[in-house]
Amino acid sequence: MISANSIIAKMKNQKINYDKVMRKMINEWQRSDKRPSILIHSCCAPCSTYTLELLTQYADVAIYFANPNIHPKREYERRAKVQEDFVERFNERMNTNVKYIEAPYEPHKFMKMVKGKGLAEENEGGLRCTACFEMRLELVAEAAANLGYDYFASALTLSPKKNAQLINELGMEVQDIFHVYYLPSDFKKNKGYERSIKMCNEYEIYRQCYCGCVFAAMKQGIDFKEVNQNAKAYLESCSKSCL
Repeated sequence: MISANSIIAKMKNQKINYDKVMRKMINEWQRSDKRPSILIHSCCAPCSTYTLELLTQYADVAIYFANPNIHPKREYERRAKVQEDFVERFNERMNTNVKYIEAPYEPHKFMKMVKGKGLAEENEGGLRCTACFEMRLELVAEAAANLGYDYFASALTLSPKKNAQLINELGMEVQDIFHVYYLPSDFKKNKGYERSIKMCNEYEIYRQCYCGCVFAAMKQGIDFKEVNQNAKAYLESCSKSCL
């Protein structure tokens, strides 16, 4: 499989366009008649929408839901359920075979990391977010290596609120630790974000109002009691519909 390193090495003295890097890699897969396997970290169903629509054309894809940063637990369970349901409906509609894999929910590890590095008071978008990106990229890279995937990637780059340049730089570093190729991306480009909004409407996907992190949510004034109540009601409605 082709590594992004060989493409990036040719982009001397310029800001790297990671969307172009990804598309060059896709072109190489097609020329070589390859269909790689990719494990994609997803933080939520909305970010996985256009990501899946694009990549399933060229690769065998699985979603890896690993988000120890999401608080409270019921909200985590709601987002995981929405993600799993979207994958199932996407497969039915698009005749694909995207797998859904959910990592254990271990919020204590996220809290320990944040407090251990003294990042609790960081503003959203600061060093705490960097550490959170890195933590989740390491989780998906390790899983990709253990499960035998050709690449790992992240749907986080679809969000205009996330620093795609930083996420890709971290991904390129993480691949060297776990010895599995990283697929760079900037999924919001080429109207990817706009397409994700349309897909959320088409599939009636829940769009959360905060990233998930308790620290950022508190600064944002999120009412956790209301979040809990809404998540509980949603999960109960899902359970009843399955009876």
